[in-house]
Amino acid sequence: GPGILDNSLGVGVLLSLPIIFERLGLRFESDIVLAGIIQSLGKGNLRGIRHLLKTWPNPIRGAVCVEGVELGRLNYFSDGMIRGEITCYISEEKGVMHKFTPNAILILNEVINEIMTLRLAQRPRSRIVIGRITGGANHGKNAHDATLGFEIRSDSYKMVKSIYSDIKDIVDGISHENEVILDIKTISNLKATRLKFNHPLVKNSAAVLETLGIKPISKSTESALSIFLARKIPTVTLGITHGENYYTAKATMEIEPMFAGIAQLIGVLKAIDNGICDE
Repeated sequence: GPGILDNSLGVGVLLSLPIIFERLGLRFESDIVLAGIIQSLGKGNLRGIRHLLKTWPNPIRGAVCVEGVELGRLNYFSDGMIRGEITCYISEEKGVMHKFTPNAILILNEVINEIMTLRLAQRPRSRIVIGRITGGANHGKNAHDATLGFEIRSDSYKMVKSIYSDIKDIVDGISHENEVILDIKTISNLKATRLKFNHPLVKNSAAVLETLGIKPISKSTESALSIFLARKIPTVTLGITHGENYYTAKATMEIEPMFAGIAQLIGVLKAIDNGICDE
């Protein structure tokens, strides 16, 4: 069902950990804090985890971010990112005359076409994702408003800001030439952060996965992980199981792999408690 993979499953496992620890007779030298973070997505801009870490009174030895899928993920770095929206408004006020009747969706299509002509660096790696477009009132009327959602990613935040500036120039130019209101704004942003592959937490986490017969797969993730790493807190993200149809109402998860997924989580927590992040 909707939300089961992102991230109802992760929350369920998190809430189950005290019972699992008790059943297994596990004891830890460190306090284990289970945190369900609010205001993470979209305009929330990870405000919940930012506030938690900013106000947390004690040192944090290490952290694990728990995601529903995919089992085998071992995230330990995050690209720089700006997530933004471009909104087009066509004025319907009396006295406003257009040589040609504009269509907000088609105006945004021009913006997309211009964005696609930008030359992106391969070093530092950079990309622009056009993620969503909405607008219009009905099928038979020109759209008077429309919104485009996009994301810029790079392993250099300086490059991210440079690309954002280029997109803003495109927006300003098309707004002027078509006599429409185009507004660009930042919804959320992250700086590029990472642990090195030879960091003890990364190496030990990979060893735990391999011991359980799980092949570690690493890639960038723009999530709460980056906020921990930005505060110099060693952190990895792990997935619990496999699933299909992410982010849809037809999302499904596999139950059997969860046992290995929970075992890896416990193994990494024990490694942190044993001091691998203190080295």
